[in-house]
Amino acid sequence: MQPQKFDKFDKAILNALQRSARISNVELAASVGLSPAPCLRRVKELEAAGVIEGYATILNRRAIGLGVNAFISVELHSAAMPALTKFETEVKKLPEVIEAYVLTGDWDYMLHVVSADLDAFEAFLRNHLSQIPGVARLRSSFALREVTRTTALPLALVRDANE
Repeated sequence: MQPQKFDKFDKAILNALQRSARISNVELAASVGLSPAPCLRRVKELEAAGVIEGYATILNRRAIGLGVNAFISVELHSAAMPALTKFETEVKKLPEVIEAYVLTGDWDYMLHVVSADLDAFEAFLRNHLSQIPGVARLRSSFALREVTRTTALPLALVRDANE
């Protein structure tokens, strides 16, 4: 996907929606200095272009009983495409895995995993993740606390349409 360039209104809309996806179009338009119709048109265009992929509710994992927040480095026996494809297909089936990334360097993947407690985490490792064909080595690290967490992308780093 080719990066798009955005004017000040697009950036303002995206920033506002990142802060509160539940904002009404009337409130959004007022906050960015547009009338409602052009604002809604811009939002629809950003959605159609794939810039806005969706809207989400962010839950407090501890409040719902997911006290363990872990990161797992994964090394596979083979970096051949069939092995990678099989691993990725299996990982997508595991609800504990909330993010998965292909890496460069010593490890093949980094997984962000949540679970209720350490017993549940051990069961996940033993009964699911380590059972995926091709897994050679796993290394787990536990987050002790969150220092910063956001879903908002830094739009100040994005080039303006007039650049």
